[in-house]
Amino acid sequence: MTFLLTLLAAIFVLGPLIALHEWGHYIVARLCGVKVLTYSIGFGPKLTGWTSKKSGIDYRISMLPLGGYVKMLDEREGDVAKDELHLAFNRQHPLKKIAIVAAGPIMNFIIAIALFWVLFMTPSEQLATKIGQVLPDTPAAMAQLPVGDKILAIDGHEVQTWEGINYRLAGRMGETGNVSITLQTDESATDVAKTYQAPVMQFMQGEDKGKDALTSLGMLPWQPQIAPIVGDLSVDGAAVRQGLEVGDRIIAINNKEIKDWISATRMIRDNPEVLLNFTVIRDGEPVQLQIMPQGKKDNLGNAYGQIGAMVEQTEIVIPDAYKTTVAYGPGEAMVKSFEKTEQLAVMTVSSMGKMISGMIGLDNLSGPITIAKVAKQSFDISWEMVLSTAALISLSLAVLNLLPIPVLDGGHIVYHLIELIRGKPLSEGVQIVGLNIGLLLLAGFMVLAIGNDISRLF
Repeated sequence: MTFLLTLLAAIFVLGPLIALHEWGHYIVARLCGVKVLTYSIGFGPKLTGWTSKKSGIDYRISMLPLGGYVKMLDEREGDVAKDELHLAFNRQHPLKKIAIVAAGPIMNFIIAIALFWVLFMTPSEQLATKIGQVLPDTPAAMAQLPVGDKILAIDGHEVQTWEGINYRLAGRMGETGNVSITLQTDESATDVAKTYQAPVMQFMQGEDKGKDALTSLGMLPWQPQIAPIVGDLSVDGAAVRQGLEVGDRIIAINNKEIKDWISATRMIRDNPEVLLNFTVIRDGEPVQLQIMPQGKKDNLGNAYGQIGAMVEQTEIVIPDAYKTTVAYGPGEAMVKSFEKTEQLAVMTVSSMGKMISGMIGLDNLSGPITIAKVAKQSFDISWEMVLSTAALISLSLAVLNLLPIPVLDGGHIVYHLIELIRGKPLSEGVQIVGLNIGLLLLAGFMVLAIGNDISRLF
């Protein structure tokens, strides 16, 4: 059942993005006077579809849902009647060819901007960007960031939400240097700000690999102070097998004092398959236990520990000082959506460069299985998360398709730019060699990405 729901979620999110990407190619081709033969969602054998009696275009859904294509009349792919030569793609001006090829990625950019626009216009109550906790022995602690101050900017870029902070920090993944954090030190004086320098080394890599950006830096938003008292136990979890009982109060793990449930959870998550020494209070007496968290993996394959212990139910009240409502009007929301699209596009390209240079591992590359799991997870959270996930995937499709690799749209754009400059296209032999190289590269990326996906399952 879970597999079916994951598949349906992926189809629901990816299907429209692929369809609209190909529609971009399709509509611009028709506007440029090029005859379209086939509009396909997916590759391979045809599953279903119809042929338009008016235009003769074959609209179809094909078996392999890993993309799609628009087939146009082209002398390189078959005989073309003399009276239709003016409708062939290969006979068009290079600028028309570029417009047709670029239309798909541009459509994905438009979708991302539109979805972000809707999200920015949706009012939401969020945690204010005040530092709620600074973790010991982290870059934030070394920079002596004060708890309670409001974060205004990261590396000179204004931030208004913790999501924005997380994205700015994630863009520094793999880097060594200083992260600039500008804080508002006095709420009554909005112009009083101070910038701190948090030193990072191979940020979010090494020992911090798998941790989120905020935890790696060591500054967290406000979190409730929940007493570390066990409220329930999973029947097949490590905790119940190794002696933990309902009602136990955890006071230390590996001789580190535990004051709240979140601290205990963080310690457990960070130590999968590591034997931990627990000190708990039971019936007023200290009890020593040894518990090894079971190793689990999240959607990105990052390992975390789990013991199967749940906290006592308690009402959580967020202090007013740590709450804020974020909402923008249509105009400001549009500006924000363009800014966010630009930021994430730059971060995507930068991450690719870091993978190639070795600053971050190739295991960060994700394939269709991970995308499907993330899509399913977004449906479990909220409609806003579904839109956000769709926007991020659409943006990724746009950026990836614009890479200058033959076979991808970016590679074809390079060919047509060369044709525009030379006044004639590259020879078919050169283009075929380039396409073969592109196919090998693309196949290699797909094998690596799917291999990463599979490794995350085990």
